[in-house]
Amino acid sequence: MTLLEKAKKGILTEEIIKAAAYEDVSPEDLMKDISLGYTVIPKNINHCFNNIRAIGKNLLTKVNANIGTSSECTNVNKELEKLKVAIEAGADSVMDLSTGGNLLHIREKILEKSNIMVGAVPIYSLATDLINNNLDATAFDIDKLFKTIENECSKGIDYITVHCGITLDAIKNYDPANRLCGVVSRGGSILIRWMLKNKKENPLFEHFDELLNIAYKYDVTLSLGDALRPGSIFDAGDYLQYNELLNLSLLAKKAHDKNVQVMIEGPGHVPINEIVEQVKLEKKLCNGKPFYVLGPLPTDIALGFDHIAAAVGASIAAANGADFLCYVTPAEHIGLPDVNDVYEGVVASKIAAHIGDLAKGNIKAIDKDMLMSKYRANLEWNKMFELAIDKKRAAEKFKENPLSTCSMCGKLCAIKLSKN
Repeated sequence: MTLLEKAKKGILTEEIIKAAAYEDVSPEDLMKDISLGYTVIPKNINHCFNNIRAIGKNLLTKVNANIGTSSECTNVNKELEKLKVAIEAGADSVMDLSTGGNLLHIREKILEKSNIMVGAVPIYSLATDLINNNLDATAFDIDKLFKTIENECSKGIDYITVHCGITLDAIKNYDPANRLCGVVSRGGSILIRWMLKNKKENPLFEHFDELLNIAYKYDVTLSLGDALRPGSIFDAGDYLQYNELLNLSLLAKKAHDKNVQVMIEGPGHVPINEIVEQVKLEKKLCNGKPFYVLGPLPTDIALGFDHIAAAVGASIAAANGADFLCYVTPAEHIGLPDVNDVYEGVVASKIAAHIGDLAKGNIKAIDKDMLMSKYRANLEWNKMFELAIDKKRAAEKFKENPLSTCSMCGKLCAIKLSKN
């Protein structure tokens, strides 16, 4: 039985108990929300890790960090260092998006070293294998696609991004002139190219039941990807994006009925005034399924500082119901992130998640801010540093200071003057 199936039967699992303890919520309430599809706990039966996290209704907003090699950078040790840094910065999840080097070895090492959930996009490894053999990335048949998915699930991946909602009819109606940035999803572009080349329906849509059987077997959570997410704020909210979302809502219901946990992926680049409606639309169409947002980025010109732009969009998305934030690093749209980029990306997303949690009225988040305010009022610096999202950086900024106040105010510290 899958975790969802057990929740429907009222069976409290170890995973539910651990996740509830982290959130300071009732295990019974968490189990109910899982049974209704409002919450998921990504946990493959073949992956053992300590930090079990739930994603969804009435919970802290979670953060994912993407890591992984490219054809230009294949050093597995660098990716393991990124994994370590992401966890230290507070990530709840990592996704291994490797497309270079020995992918099997890289995946095994990440799963071995990770004490948090691990996600992946199976079509990446399939396309990489084909390209490494001097073949086109779309030179695969349906059987090979599903064998690749099962192989990745069998290794212990906790959740997979699968672009199931894009259909042949939608692609036939696609006019490149109507989009500034076209298709920006790597997995989505591979599938769309395959569909057009073979004049066949999306196999992940047409054979969704087969995908569900694999996910059920290993208790893998499906993250239904948005192949047609906007890559420019001017492409947001078009027919292609919403048509795909409608398809994902139907597939999500089917997955839940088959006892497979599911969440929905969202945009992307979205103007700040449209973020709220996009989040609320997903929640309404998908019956409250957990929403995993990729940003969202409310501007396209923050190159080098996209982690800040994304944090602005993500805080609004989280405040209005988004449950899971995929971080954006300073290297977004430029190149493969390094260790420092990973750290800054996670911290920015953690800040956005916390801001969203405050707006949601999450008691755990509110208590933390309340405690920080009390420490600040009493100038209890070390206690402030312990509560900070980036403890190390806060302490470094303060440095050695005999004034018992910050070097900005010195003897004109407003708090000390008002107390005296």
